[in-house]
Amino acid sequence: MADILEEIVAYKKQEVEHFRRELSQVYLESRAEILKNAYTVSMSQALNLSDTGIIAEFKRKSPSKGWINKNASASIIPHSYEVNGATALSILTDNKYFGGSNIHIRTARLSKVKIPILYKNFIIDEYQIYQARIVGATAILLIAACLTKEQCRHFIDKAHELGMEVLLEMHSESDTEYAELQPDMYGINNRNLGSFETDINNSFQLISRLPADGVKVSESGISSPEIVKQLRSIGYRGFLIGENFMKEPDPGLALANFIAQI
Repeated sequence: MADILEEIVAYKKQEVEHFRRELSQVYLESRAEILKNAYTVSMSQALNLSDTGIIAEFKRKSPSKGWINKNASASIIPHSYEVNGATALSILTDNKYFGGSNIHIRTARLSKVKIPILYKNFIIDEYQIYQARIVGATAILLIAACLTKEQCRHFIDKAHELGMEVLLEMHSESDTEYAELQPDMYGINNRNLGSFETDINNSFQLISRLPADGVKVSESGISSPEIVKQLRSIGYRGFLIGENFMKEPDPGLALANFIAQI
């Protein structure tokens, strides 16, 4: 199977250059400067204080499974997630592979969503960090496998400068070397971004490689409340779940039922 991550990153480079031609980075910087000191809710603190730590994801499509919920509305589902107990949201903004859009975050904010929102994309350029801040994200996802350690350090600093937090996603033992960069949240992805296969054991195996006092998040492949209980017992405080809810007729109700069993 072709490495999907390599394909996505190559496309992202082209996409960012297209965005940059349409709207200059200087313009984005000026917009972000206005927002830099605006108050944002801390996602890491919200997860630490939560009894469940569910990061409910607005995910319409995936490269491996195609459309999950093609008609899902960003003006309805994110707010429904909040009403039904989500601690934070993750909103996919990649269009080609995940059916997302930057506008989905703005739409969620306009629908009165107040809880933290993670800007989930394949960030390979600081231009995207400015995009995240402008549309209303609280935090950004950085993927260790997409970046050099120096790039990752620079992007963490840039996010903090703009008033956002960082969830640093790692998948392998070698990725956990990036933990020394001290992001706000340490993510372990149970999905291999090359093959898109999931293995929940990844979170159990790699937690010992993360700082004991760090806010740890398990991502992908979480399909039952029992798994959340097990992961909480070993130190995780955040649980990013998307497809498990989005495949249901009412994702918000699916979330409420899931939380009721934790």
